[in-house]
Amino acid sequence: MGTTIFEKSDKKIKSRAQKACNLDVLEKSIDKKYLRTSEINLPVMSEREVVSHYTNLSKKNFPLDGGFYPLGSCTMKYNPKVNEWAANLDGFLNIHPNQSDETIQGALALMCTLQKQLCAITGMDAISLQPEAGAHGELTGMMIIKAYFEKLGMEKKKVLIPDSAHGTNPASSKMCGFEVIQVKSTPDGLVDLDELENLLDNDVAALMLTNPNTLGLFEKNITRIANMIHNAGGLLYYDGANFNAIMGISNPAIMGFDVVHLNLHKTFATPHGCGGPGAGPIGVVKKLEEFLPVPVVKFDGKKYFRDYNYPNTIGKVSSFFGNFSVLVRAYTYITMMGKDLKQASIDAVLNANYIKAKLQDCYKIAIDEVCAHEFVLTNELQKAFGVNTLQIAKRLIDYGFHPPTIYFPLIVHEAMMIEPTESESKETLDEFIEIMKKIAQEAQDTPELLADAPHNTPVRKVDETNAARHPNLRWS
Repeated sequence: MGTTIFEKSDKKIKSRAQKACNLDVLEKSIDKKYLRTSEINLPVMSEREVVSHYTNLSKKNFPLDGGFYPLGSCTMKYNPKVNEWAANLDGFLNIHPNQSDETIQGALALMCTLQKQLCAITGMDAISLQPEAGAHGELTGMMIIKAYFEKLGMEKKKVLIPDSAHGTNPASSKMCGFEVIQVKSTPDGLVDLDELENLLDNDVAALMLTNPNTLGLFEKNITRIANMIHNAGGLLYYDGANFNAIMGISNPAIMGFDVVHLNLHKTFATPHGCGGPGAGPIGVVKKLEEFLPVPVVKFDGKKYFRDYNYPNTIGKVSSFFGNFSVLVRAYTYITMMGKDLKQASIDAVLNANYIKAKLQDCYKIAIDEVCAHEFVLTNELQKAFGVNTLQIAKRLIDYGFHPPTIYFPLIVHEAMMIEPTESESKETLDEFIEIMKKIAQEAQDTPELLADAPHNTPVRKVDETNAARHPNLRWS
């Protein structure tokens, strides 16, 4: 496992760090009850040792730039280095949101242009860039839907959500005070239209839908679903987690959606993971524009400005303006790609179907249909040898691949959701396919290898359930 930085600490080393400020003056200006009386338990090391320690730690993690990362429903695509160059330009890096509009025209111009780009890509009439992640975008969208019906004098209480949905969908709806009603899927993995019809009444505010869904399948009845929701007086919400499958091919407006959130940190190639960073802009049709969070960036023909003149706004949903550096990265990617965004989606869909076709003889395909950008396998063929999905995933680590998303969606038992994205070459896909086939053979011949996997990581098998429920985040 290695040695922690606290264990490497040597209190005999004399610190040569310079004082950043006059501590005597600072202490006099702070109430004594807030001042520490005991010594801080910080490790003492030379600068070189600290850098070496954390550099070595970083090498023990799996980097997105270091290998294949087929994390289903997360779209872990490659982040072009030009994105980092743009985000670190002085005019973007060294500004503050409390500056006047006149002094940040470049940043406002970028945001205004990004709003227009996202409107063009989604078909929506207006966009807010404020939400800081996907779930935050969902929450913002549901707040807008609630405000819309309140203005109409209607108190709708229900939100319909498919049983294959992302877990944040019901959470976001519940946080807005809605009652969550589950819509079951058919055996072919799509929304059950008969059940949807039975659940629709005047109390339904919206249906939250991911399209393609979490099984990687396109809801072929989407226009009928949209008509059913609208005829019942509700709105249709688009979860943009799987948007990488349809860029330039279709869009939420064509399908009949009223509200959409996008994951800029997934679809538009900005780095993410470990809880951040993220950006989840929310797009709406014209009748919902007045409820967008403020400010919205506008251009009056002479200058860019932050517009707060939205009397029916739901208010601010983020301090200042969300994760601006992520917006810069997304703008750079979209501008650089242009019409090639469509080709990115085509390649992502091709890659997923290629892997699925190559693995269908050694793994059970959950829904054996042409998929979009991702698909779901199960351990149906391996369980006869006592091998489960977790063991297959852990064994992949031994061969240098990050495991796919496992045990999701919940409606598939022992699920393995694989999303290759468009970033990967055929050579990489073929290598992954061969390793997956090798693991399938190992499951049959030497299942004990999988039972003890991973074998070559700094930390071997861990009690993940206990770690999640009782995390130890302190050094004692």
